[in-house]
Amino acid sequence: MNHQTISRSTAQLSADDLAVLRENLHEQRLFRQEQLQQLSGPVTSRIEDRLLQQAASQIEVHIKLAASAHMVLADVEAALARMDDGTYGTCHLCRRPVERERLLIVPQARYCARCQQVKEAIP
Repeated sequence: MNHQTISRSTAQLSADDLAVLRENLHEQRLFRQEQLQQLSGPVTSRIEDRLLQQAASQIEVHIKLAASAHMVLADVEAALARMDDGTYGTCHLCRRPVERERLLIVPQARYCARCQQVKEAIP
């Protein structure tokens, strides 16, 4: 790991901040992996099986939950990879540091608040 790159790209983050963020990301990864395992596992009871067969909307929700969990897990994995390669905390668009407060709320954030707003405003 290149510590000089981490120091430059995350100047506003202390070593303690990074440790807390890394732990948070690991917890999120574990939660999403367990969620996906449960969602992909076999139905455990006949009642659940009948409900799933009778309610197409429930199946759709199940599929959407799994898709969402996959997306969040991919974001978490990408954030951990950025931590390892020294690019964590740098906005993917403007290359400025992502605000410390934003990272503490959304540790897998790829963009600073300004760029995120711009990105969301584009249809």
